[in-house]
Amino acid sequence: MQSRYNRRLFIRQSDFPHEPIQRPDPIRTTYYRLELEAVEGLLAHIDADFVKACELIQASKGRVVVVGMGKSGHIGNKIAATLASTGTPAFFVHPAEASHGDMGMITRDDIILALSNSGSTAEIVTLLPLIKRLGIQLISLTGNPDSPLAKAAEVNLDARVEQEACPLNLAPTSSTTAALVLGDALAIALLEARGFTAEDFAFSHPGGALGRRLLLKVENVMHAGAELPQVARGTLLKDALMEMTRKGLGMTVVLEADGRLAGIFTDGDLRRTLDRNIDLHKALIEDVMTPHGKTARAEMLAAEALKIMEDHKINALVVVDKDDRPVGALNMHDLLRAGVM
Repeated sequence: MQSRYNRRLFIRQSDFPHEPIQRPDPIRTTYYRLELEAVEGLLAHIDADFVKACELIQASKGRVVVVGMGKSGHIGNKIAATLASTGTPAFFVHPAEASHGDMGMITRDDIILALSNSGSTAEIVTLLPLIKRLGIQLISLTGNPDSPLAKAAEVNLDARVEQEACPLNLAPTSSTTAALVLGDALAIALLEARGFTAEDFAFSHPGGALGRRLLLKVENVMHAGAELPQVARGTLLKDALMEMTRKGLGMTVVLEADGRLAGIFTDGDLRRTLDRNIDLHKALIEDVMTPHGKTARAEMLAAEALKIMEDHKINALVVVDKDDRPVGALNMHDLLRAGVM
């Protein structure tokens, strides 16, 4: 049975052992082609109604409440999540549950986006009189512009398709793909209209990698105060090594007499010092340190500090204030633990 499916969608080497593998062209494969045509057909539907839907949502003082039954409900859930993560507050309400109390989640300031390919889903049609009575604005996303749902809406987003990818033309396939793409288009159009930025996106995704890169600052990960290894110019190298050992960062800051940054001494500097056969007990720290070195600022994004390290192939940075006085330090391990890299 699996082999039969693969002959329709894919070609396996085991099916034709004496012939080279022929890579299928997905666009020419029936299922792919039908869904691709459904998406391409949406281009003709991005018209004044689409613009009006965007304007209604942008002008709304409330949230977008997405409703849908069955497969349309699954698509609606995803559309609500995409809207919410791109600057348009939204959530999904199951229309059957709405008839049994969940309508209380919806306020008069909200706007409803109702998905139904037929436009006559009973659970949604049942809600129409109440939606109208409450004066809640309604946007429909249907495959039938002459349906009860489309006619009741302030604006209908036309998601009709010629044929489902299902060979029986029954299972929601092309229609759900078209609805999903249209919902994504709505979310992205609103994102652009609101001037939604990458930093705004990060605030909606604080637990993700992008959130950490765009929100985490150097001050959030640096070692400061008593944790900062530091010695003054004129300190013996052996004493500086003891400071490095106590603080465990693999480096120490070297200070001028007035507290400004004189340099940095790292494990790498120590290895280079050993190659020079310098007496570790008699050498002064300024004789072997890296003068000044690369620095970061506390208010800088941690991702910017990482780029400095990568560009200059170094593993540690001194964090200085506006007067070039060290206030902290960080290394690659700190950024790795913070999930910035």
